[in-house]
Amino acid sequence: MTIQFNCPHCGTIIAFDEKHSGKRARCLSCGQLFIIPSKDQEKPRKIKPEKEKPGEPLPGFYRSAFIDNWKLFAKSENITGLVFITAAVILKFFTARLNFTVTVSAIRSIDIPVPLGYILHTAAWGFLFWYYMEIIYSTAFEIEKLPDIAMGGFNGLIWHIIKSVYTFAIALLVVELPFVVIAIIAKITGDMLIMLLLCGLFFFPIAILTVAIGRDLTMLRPDYLLIPVLRAFTPYLAMSIPLGVAAFLQLHAKQYNGQEPMIAASHLLLNLGAQIPILMSMRAIGFFYKHYTCHLPW
Repeated sequence: MTIQFNCPHCGTIIAFDEKHSGKRARCLSCGQLFIIPSKDQEKPRKIKPEKEKPGEPLPGFYRSAFIDNWKLFAKSENITGLVFITAAVILKFFTARLNFTVTVSAIRSIDIPVPLGYILHTAAWGFLFWYYMEIIYSTAFEIEKLPDIAMGGFNGLIWHIIKSVYTFAIALLVVELPFVVIAIIAKITGDMLIMLLLCGLFFFPIAILTVAIGRDLTMLRPDYLLIPVLRAFTPYLAMSIPLGVAAFLQLHAKQYNGQEPMIAASHLLLNLGAQIPILMSMRAIGFFYKHYTCHLPW
């Protein structure tokens, strides 16, 4: 049986299975801690967050990010989220080249391109981008399972896809732009240009963390991005490794283009396999926020 109630702080409708009654939880909208009530519409009791010592990170980041993180794939309550991720990867794999041209005959024939494949491929990535940010948010606020898929119907789905693609694009632009400007001014090309772009990508995890938690693109300020990296460089570097592995796998994961069945299957498996380090890295980003909040200037 499902228990429905309103957040005691912001009023958001929340639902939990009755087996979780009496446990501590957190509202995904405002972050308010509360005790899950025992019946429908009962007002949950607020919990005041424990005061942390200023300037001191919480211990256990490496264990959470690289050992306990694997439990994500063993919990039955995460099956729905993993199925939706798999479906999105399969969709982007088979639709990437699904483009065609329509010929319209009037005074003369006109060929009109219909980029259906690009639209569906981008939509699949948009869903994944949205879900990645939800994973970061839920992990940061101690929700020990993958987020529920609640996008508010078709219109909500379209909105979340557009917003997440836009958010990821802006975050990538912000971290890469200074290095692109340096390359243009110094007329850098070749391998040095690639190294500069990789330096920009190094700051991408903290940029995604900032917008996933802050929900505001104006927070992509230099001080908000640089200070946490400098103050917690070693854990940040460790957190970035799974994302680098995921990016490498994804760059080598080709999409379907009429290949032989065995070759297509191997490419599909590589696309699906790339999601493992991606999910691990998104959770690690959330754990970074949880353990090193004291180093965040916002």
